[in-house]
Amino acid sequence: MAADGSFERKVVVVTGAAGGIGQALCFRFGRAGARIAALDRDAAGTDALAQALAKAGIEAAAHACDVTDPDQCRKTMRAVEERFGGVDLLINNAGITQRSRFVETELSVYQEVMAVNFFGSLYCTKAALDSLLARKGMIIVTSSIAGFTPLLGRSGYAASKHALHGLFETLRCELSSQGVRVMIVCPGFTATNIELNALDGSGRPNPRPQSRFGRVAAPEEVADAVYRGACSGKRLLVLSRVGRLARLLSRLSPATYERAMSRRFRIELES
Repeated sequence: MAADGSFERKVVVVTGAAGGIGQALCFRFGRAGARIAALDRDAAGTDALAQALAKAGIEAAAHACDVTDPDQCRKTMRAVEERFGGVDLLINNAGITQRSRFVETELSVYQEVMAVNFFGSLYCTKAALDSLLARKGMIIVTSSIAGFTPLLGRSGYAASKHALHGLFETLRCELSSQGVRVMIVCPGFTATNIELNALDGSGRPNPRPQSRFGRVAAPEEVADAVYRGACSGKRLLVLSRVGRLARLLSRLSPATYERAMSRRFRIELES
């Protein structure tokens, strides 16, 4: 893929495509001329998205795919390659979160969060890698502020995002000489359903409202920023002022950051 950001007729695969940031990414890259393969375990939602993309004049295909299943990931990528000829850009966007203290969180919750956020991205990347190498493509990963700072009350989520950074930063080093680029994206708080579906310590939906810092972005804003980052060859994209400040503070004064997080966590638990 050319570093000048030309996506005309390029094949863009988006996981977690049925809503939120994933859906916005499909439309944004589609408007740039890309052909879209929309992946999500919500088959009805993905079908509806493909129809909406088609009405907007965007060539798209819907694929029901559970990214926690490596066989489904392999079969889906083969289907994308048969339909479009290959993969130029893989956007690993599927994700879930949890909100619960470590002491109250069952092991199964950690396994589920890692299965979607970390292994889902790993499986899809493995499945698309041959095509990405052949076409000198690009991988984009949706991470979080939690990928480089502690996020109290979300230890499973933070662990999965830290793991993504370790995997894809290393993969960038391995693939750069072969022409494949890797960009990690860390959105701030965004108006999506991910927090509405957050798991509690037992794996059930958590009814407690999410605490938020700073402005809440629209998915379309995030998609625009990701598109611009892909065009300019960014390696890391931290999208919010709060995120940039948290990254800086956690690096320069981790003890100060931890105290601030601890105070906020206590307030949240007492509210």
